[in-house]
Amino acid sequence: MPPQSATAKATLGDRSLFPDLRCTAYLAHAAIAPLSAPVCDRIAEVTHAYAKGGVAGFVEWTPRLREVRKDFAEHISADPREVAFISNTTHGVIDIAFAVPWKKGDRVIVFDGEFPGNITPWQQAAKEFQLELCWHSLEPFERAADEGLAELERALEHGVRLVAVSAVQYKTGLRMPLAEMAALCHRYDAELFVDAIQAVGATPIDVSCGIDYLSTGSHKHLMGAEGAGFLYVADRCAGKCHPRLAGWLSHQDPTEFLIRDKPTLRYDNPLKTSAQVFEIGTTSIIGFAALGASIELLSQFEQGAIHAHVNAYLDALEQGLIARGFSSHRPHTASLRSTLLGVGVPEGVSLTRLSKGLRGRGVICNTPDGLLRFSPHWPNHLDEVPQVLAAVDQALAEIRG
Repeated sequence: MPPQSATAKATLGDRSLFPDLRCTAYLAHAAIAPLSAPVCDRIAEVTHAYAKGGVAGFVEWTPRLREVRKDFAEHISADPREVAFISNTTHGVIDIAFAVPWKKGDRVIVFDGEFPGNITPWQQAAKEFQLELCWHSLEPFERAADEGLAELERALEHGVRLVAVSAVQYKTGLRMPLAEMAALCHRYDAELFVDAIQAVGATPIDVSCGIDYLSTGSHKHLMGAEGAGFLYVADRCAGKCHPRLAGWLSHQDPTEFLIRDKPTLRYDNPLKTSAQVFEIGTTSIIGFAALGASIELLSQFEQGAIHAHVNAYLDALEQGLIARGFSSHRPHTASLRSTLLGVGVPEGVSLTRLSKGLRGRGVICNTPDGLLRFSPHWPNHLDEVPQVLAAVDQALAEIRG
């Protein structure tokens, strides 16, 4: 979505577009990203249009969201027709969990250790449609991609309808081999659903490798605001879906009755046959306009540049933490690495006290399920690492003292 002024220049390791950010190192993009000045400006632009004209703001900005859809589709190598606006990642998981044309007894593979957002909807669908939920461990993938893929194939040989997996595991940062998983799924007539919230925007995703469904939100690595997200449904799958949770905007030409000279309201218009059947009602114009501004910044970087930049940062940080007695859960194989680093704290150290101590020293990170997690992004500079390690030393000394 072209802004009214020239797009701000984004540079790896330069956080000048975040002038209000108050910390030494912001390392919590895997939770909620800070908003850049261009994103804040876009939000102000939209809210001013609504304040000034009410519905006129809606009329002005709704068409401009087409460019946001197009830009995101390009970001994941999809066609815009295959992308729907949704409110958050879990929304997209629920949409697909209740739209697949299930048969009683169909088997769904999920992984122990996944974030609950990619588990609960499948559990609910299993109850509703009498499916068999098959739990698999992530440990074979953590040891080696080939070992994990072999385990997956053995399961697929017994008949599976769908495999649900996160592109990047929220706790350890394990990057799943999605292309290989998609190929295996299709070989055995299964489909692949991907929760991409911990990947898109930092770890490259290409749905053309065979991904059937993908859901993501905007407030983490896409660096937008909460309340906006995307659902990708491959065209080959969209026509087979049963959109049980459809709404009034799910119909073809849903707004015709609002703009014609004569009454044209009817309730039997067919539903859309694309991903956009899942756009069930009014969406967050502000949220998607803001996300459009962030995608404009992300699109300035070459594919893989952010991932490489962040991993150079994590290489240095991981080495320093290990030297201080932390245990790294980062994959040893480079191809299985994302932009997250999860570490176990030294023995006798309270995780929550350490996190609080770091926060008080300007280092913002998270503590998912017993680990200390660091997740930098493109604005983080490698020069921050010594400052982060110094804060760690000070916080440890305070705890031990």
